[in-house]
Amino acid sequence: MTNLFLTLVAGGGDVNDPVNFTFFIGCMAMMAASAFFFLSLNQFDKKWRTSVLVSGLITFIAAVHYWYMRDASMAGDVSNVTAFRYVDWILTVPLMCVEFYLILKVAGATKSLLWKLIGLSVVMLVTGYFGETMGNAVMWGTISGVAYFVIVYEIWLGGAAKLAKEAGEEVASAHKILCWFVLVGWAIYPIGYMAGTEGWYDVLPTEGLAMDVWYNIADAINKIGFGLVIYSLAVKKTA
Repeated sequence: MTNLFLTLVAGGGDVNDPVNFTFFIGCMAMMAASAFFFLSLNQFDKKWRTSVLVSGLITFIAAVHYWYMRDASMAGDVSNVTAFRYVDWILTVPLMCVEFYLILKVAGATKSLLWKLIGLSVVMLVTGYFGETMGNAVMWGTISGVAYFVIVYEIWLGGAAKLAKEAGEEVASAHKILCWFVLVGWAIYPIGYMAGTEGWYDVLPTEGLAMDVWYNIADAINKIGFGLVIYSLAVKKTA
């Protein structure tokens, strides 16, 4: 019975493979987080529901793509794993940037900040995808990295940081935690890009666990963690 269950869960592949296993666990973890965020919406004031709703959408979108990535990984289709991962990121990362705008609206955040963060995140991801799939990894990776660091600057020292200081202690605290997620949590992505993309820093050690394992762990921590910070802020502001 146990073997039958594992076969069904893994789609006939090797469930003990770390990549396949973390794809499945990541999918289930983010689906559970989505249910938690969606079912909690009614307990918040209207102005905070959108933020929590976006958190649920982020983890739900990721869960769906993780299911497809797991199937592609089982079939040994690396190119489709990469494609699905970037489709996931092109939808979820801009939504994570939207969260900054939503919590800073109380301090007067404008749509220019929203579109600036979204635009930078799209540039970061599109150029990263080009670097992984079209060659010339150094050029595309450099552009992607510059966009990432502009986002980091904007939320830590730029306009978003100034708004956070004016938004009150609770919002400022949540903003700072989200900033740490971007600075530390998101750093796994450019590191993985450099370590695993031909034509970049091929000398970096890539032995041990596959980068997909690290990506899967980082995705779950970053996306669920982002949502929990927003959820905690919404609880405090509603109370």
